[in-house]
Amino acid sequence: MERIIGRKLITLDEVDSTNEYAKRIAQNVPEGTVVVAKRQTAGRGRRGRNWTSPEGGLWLSVVLKPPRVDPRLVFVGALAVVDTLADFGIESGIKWPNDVWAGGRKISGILTEGKAGEYSILGIGLNVNNAIPEELRKMATSMREILGREVSLSEVFHTLVGNLDHWYGLFLNGRDGEIVSALKERSIILGKEVRIIDDKAELVGRAVDIDVDGALVLETPGGRVRVLHGDVSLRFL
Repeated sequence: MERIIGRKLITLDEVDSTNEYAKRIAQNVPEGTVVVAKRQTAGRGRRGRNWTSPEGGLWLSVVLKPPRVDPRLVFVGALAVVDTLADFGIESGIKWPNDVWAGGRKISGILTEGKAGEYSILGIGLNVNNAIPEELRKMATSMREILGREVSLSEVFHTLVGNLDHWYGLFLNGRDGEIVSALKERSIILGKEVRIIDDKAELVGRAVDIDVDGALVLETPGGRVRVLHGDVSLRFL
């Protein structure tokens, strides 16, 4: 199959946000266009949180034009990051729905945005050689910190693009069961007590499953509850 991710590459020294840049050009570039920047001045995570994006990290967004709007697209990014880290000898796991952790700390975040029927943007921030700010050191880590050496940013980029292409191919072919199965295998929250926080309420329970739609299933005192991704913040108890 012809590769989709990486058909066109746009490299920038500095940008407000690769996701914002990708949204601005999405309708005029082919599917699979990758925007990568050395630095972001206004990088964002979910729910508008700031994402520190200095030089040395991998900050990229992919323009996708899938036939359907599907929140499981975020898992394509998370699985590709986990596989990429494994290719460099780093064991990691997915904190549902969109963070990748290694060594008990966050190493990557994934953000999907888009316009229904027109395009989806898959944004990925991966800490590679960038320094972690002092105030985030208890919560975040990098490939350099784990491996004890600098890593080729170019090698990480090309490995990640290849893994993205693999998982996106499965997504396009409707192989959602394989994606969710892989997500469950790489999950770091299943079997653990968690607290789910959204704008209106909070839920506490044991994470027991991720269903075929990608929703987290919690066992709570009041019974089983499905939590849809994209509208929550998750904390370990």
